[in-house]
Amino acid sequence: MPNLGIGIVREYERGVVFRFGKLRNVREPGIRFMIPLVDRMRKVTLRTVTMPIGSQQIITRDNVSIGVAAVAYFRRVDPVKSIVEIEDVQSAINQIAQTTVRNVVGRSPLDRVLSETETLNEAIKALLDVTTERWGVLVQVVELKDIELPESMQRAMAREAEAEREKRAKIIAAEGEALSVGKLAEAADVIVDHPIALQLRNLQVLAEIAIERNSTIIFPAEFLDSVRAVSAFVSREAAGDGHPDDRRRSG
Repeated sequence: MPNLGIGIVREYERGVVFRFGKLRNVREPGIRFMIPLVDRMRKVTLRTVTMPIGSQQIITRDNVSIGVAAVAYFRRVDPVKSIVEIEDVQSAINQIAQTTVRNVVGRSPLDRVLSETETLNEAIKALLDVTTERWGVLVQVVELKDIELPESMQRAMAREAEAEREKRAKIIAAEGEALSVGKLAEAADVIVDHPIALQLRNLQVLAEIAIERNSTIIFPAEFLDSVRAVSAFVSREAAGDGHPDDRRRSG
């Protein structure tokens, strides 16, 4: 009903009125009356707009070609500027966002693109705000949402990650060996001071083996000790004065 001089502005809109092509005023939400055939009202939404930024091939600072896609969230904060200052604000933001993403990512090495995404997002947003402020638009968020790497680069990064994991595993194993050697050295010092500890340890190992394998082990340690004791007794007797009967005959 604009031609009849009646317009309805919704809560999330603002109406910019032109009279004979000249800016008249901005109408708030509600029913608004205008002069028929004289006033023209253009409605501007103030809601946040989600704008995908298509994937584009970008060469990073270290000469790696990657595909980068992003998404931008913006809203019009000045209805007049968004109409008067630029013809198609959404198309303009799309184009400037693609250019800004390409420039920021192209000046960064690949490692920074992958590890410092939040920093790049803030840098892109700051650059966009400088341009879009003149158009009455506020860029709220810019996010790099998809980074495509060449297959050769993916394989190289996979090999690098695998080598890094192997290095950490070897370092951990070496540290474990060092701790083990230290504990063994302490145990050896204890055994030197207490030789019986070695025999007790041997008995403990044999007991553990017998329990695990459900077997019986005969260890002739006491038999050998008995043989040694008998041999020592015989030696002492042979070195003595002889049998008592021999001593009586000689008397």
